[in-house]
Amino acid sequence: MSSEGILSSKWTRPDDFIKLQRLKQKKKQLAARVNSNNNNKRPELDDNDKSKLLEAKIAQKRNNPFAKSTDGAKKQKVDDQPYDATACEARNTATSKLSCLTSTRPPAPKLNLQKFDAQAFAKLLHQAKATQADEEDDAALAARQKHTPHLPMDWCLKTRVRFFCPTELPSTQLKTSQLASGLTSFVRCFDTNQTESTLDISDATRLNQCTYYWQHPHLPWLTLYPRSAKENNGITIGERERKALAEEWDYSFRGLFQLLRARQCPYFYLCANSFTVLFRAAGTGGRPETHALVTPSTRGMRSALQQEGIEYSMPLKQQQDAGEGGASNGSFTEETEANTSDSGTGLANGQAKDIDHISDEDDDDDAWLESLGVDERELRRIQTTHARKLQAAEMSEDFSDNSLLLIEGVECQGFFSYLLNAKSTITSVGRLAGVPPTLLAPVAFPKATMQHLVPRSKKVRLDGIDYYSIDIKGLLLPTFLPSVAMLLCETRHTFSATLASSINTLSFTKATQKLLETTTPAKSKEDVENDGGCLQVFGEQNLSDCGLLPAVVGAICRTGQNAVGLLERVCYQKGEGYAWS
Repeated sequence: MSSEGILSSKWTRPDDFIKLQRLKQKKKQLAARVNSNNNNKRPELDDNDKSKLLEAKIAQKRNNPFAKSTDGAKKQKVDDQPYDATACEARNTATSKLSCLTSTRPPAPKLNLQKFDAQAFAKLLHQAKATQADEEDDAALAARQKHTPHLPMDWCLKTRVRFFCPTELPSTQLKTSQLASGLTSFVRCFDTNQTESTLDISDATRLNQCTYYWQHPHLPWLTLYPRSAKENNGITIGERERKALAEEWDYSFRGLFQLLRARQCPYFYLCANSFTVLFRAAGTGGRPETHALVTPSTRGMRSALQQEGIEYSMPLKQQQDAGEGGASNGSFTEETEANTSDSGTGLANGQAKDIDHISDEDDDDDAWLESLGVDERELRRIQTTHARKLQAAEMSEDFSDNSLLLIEGVECQGFFSYLLNAKSTITSVGRLAGVPPTLLAPVAFPKATMQHLVPRSKKVRLDGIDYYSIDIKGLLLPTFLPSVAMLLCETRHTFSATLASSINTLSFTKATQKLLETTTPAKSKEDVENDGGCLQVFGEQNLSDCGLLPAVVGAICRTGQNAVGLLERVCYQKGEGYAWS
């Protein structure tokens, strides 16, 4: 037991061991501190040394850590300050730095007088006169600008329009009642100004009513107008889908054409890959019968129409022939215009007569050449060359505005059947292969889908004046602009509109304008105006149930001067009317 007690007394517990370690560290630190004090012990100073150190401490200025650095700055010279070598050296350094900066700075430019120019004042005077002449030209142009109480009708399709007005335009942020009332008014063909109903009749509602139209077919993943859009590349449709689309389109096209013949639809467009057709009801565009305008046409298409016995005319080509000039061309144009004004057809018959006449002359020439002993091979070569020249002359107008075809009367029914059965109507290869042509109309028709244009409003500043604008992108039918213009005329004193047109449809307006300007020589100007007024009245009355507003129906049936025109910019001023370019 005694041995175990001795062993247990030799062992050290962990707590005691840690205390010993801490005690040893404190002893070492204390010894090191004592040694360092002995080494750094300063010599004892007398009273004089202490007073000198105190004066030096007081004279030394404490550095401000937040003060701005003054290194290199120019210091003021103090006379009473004693000479200090350090301060003098710093002053010299600053001076040298300033001299370096001064030497690197570029010299100031010298003012040199220019040589005397005797024509300088004359040039300034000429420039002032030119500016004054431009202002006078603008004033004269403004004075010559025609103002009409009505807006001309533009039959080409628009792709964008922007309205400007110094006062606030109708709001594009619609309330629930405005959206519902505009939609109901469009679908039910209501005139909110004349119909007594509980619908909202605000300007925003009426603008919303103008932004709808009908289309077939509607495939959201495809751009069906313009059909040449890049988004349509690389899209294929199966045979089953093609057949279904063709059947739906056949039924829709038949129903829409019947509405046109019954004058329940004033017009509609058929947009194919290679051509566009504008069908118009009787009484529109100054034509007394149902008619169709086709642009552009090709020699193959014209030949196919002739084989089907469909007669047509080419009003824009007649205009070119009349302007170019020979006696034969002028007489042919007058004869064709007379036939066109009497029966609405005649160019095909005229071409047939000319072809028969040319063939008789060719037979006489061949017989004369044979009598001279010309070889048969040489005769065939001459005939082939002559046929190629005739074909080239006939194809020179293909794919241009001058190739527009006018088909009216009973021939329009034959052309409708031709479009239903022709293989070229629905392309089988290329872009949008298997997709039927796009049908566009301002009123509802079978299988149609209602489309909506989204207006965007903003405020712009031009020449220091604030303007309110509404920008609309998309497909704009010809009746869109008259509807919106009528709305703005009632509530605004002035406004302007800028439009972008589809190039492929410009010939529709050109041809309509040409047909309205064409008069028969047997009638005087007064008789023509009276006939045009009667035709306009009867046209408005017959189209009173077509679903458009009465003012818009009057615009599409208007005849006479400035009834039709190409519109790119329109300005309206209350009391003066419309001005356009």
